[in-house]
Amino acid sequence: MNLTFVMQVYVFMLAAFVGYQVIARVPSLLHTPLMSAANAITGISLVGSIVAAGSGRGTVSNVLGCIAVACASINVVGGFLITDRMLKMFKSERKSADRK
Repeated sequence: MNLTFVMQVYVFMLAAFVGYQVIARVPSLLHTPLMSAANAITGISLVGSIVAAGSGRGTVSNVLGCIAVACASINVVGGFLITDRMLKMFKSERKSADRK
């Protein structure tokens, strides 16, 4: 086995474990701000996937870049919809009735 591949798998597993531990210990009051920050980070990954899709390094690179663009777009839109829905839960019904 190649040592570089082993190190990459090790870093991936370590990042997955640390990420899970960090998210699992977040209090429920902080979930909405963290979702908004995660959506912003996903927007950055969308820009990176667009660059990868248009890099012109071959057919495989273009196909994988297009798949990455589709996945990142779905993640951004879904994340903002969920964040908006969560924020609407904090509004009182009296305020929303006054605005109509």
